[in-house]
Amino acid sequence: MKTLIELVRMYEEGVTKGYIYFNDVEICQSIELPWLHNTPNESCIPEGEYKLQHRHTEKYGDHLLIENVPGRKWILFHPANHAKKELRGCIAPVMEIRGQYGMHSRMELNVLLRNIRQVGIHFCSLKISSHENTHAAVGSSHPKIFQNT
Repeated sequence: MKTLIELVRMYEEGVTKGYIYFNDVEICQSIELPWLHNTPNESCIPEGEYKLQHRHTEKYGDHLLIENVPGRKWILFHPANHAKKELRGCIAPVMEIRGQYGMHSRMELNVLLRNIRQVGIHFCSLKISSHENTHAAVGSSHPKIFQNT
């Protein structure tokens, strides 16, 4: 049985905020770059479904690679507290959001990783969606331009 990790986004000027759910239970929030039509290094990634892979590097420690993102490479779930300064399309899990800043990112990434370890990474998938009414408020077109199946 697949375990669904769902990121539900709210698009705002200068930042994309979200809630991350693990098996329908909210476990943390997230920060990302704003939606700028999937422009590499400037935009969050398109909505859709993605596979995840566990990684470990000296820079980020344990984190996740989001696979097969259209037009992008090396999109990660990794710790960060300021989207514009620390992210280039990646997603940072955070405990809370204050303006454009996320708080306690490393701790929340560890919560996400702990949940994934309990079921196994091969049984998890990431679904990114949004609250539909946020697009009109920001004035940007809908980012659901690619679908991974």
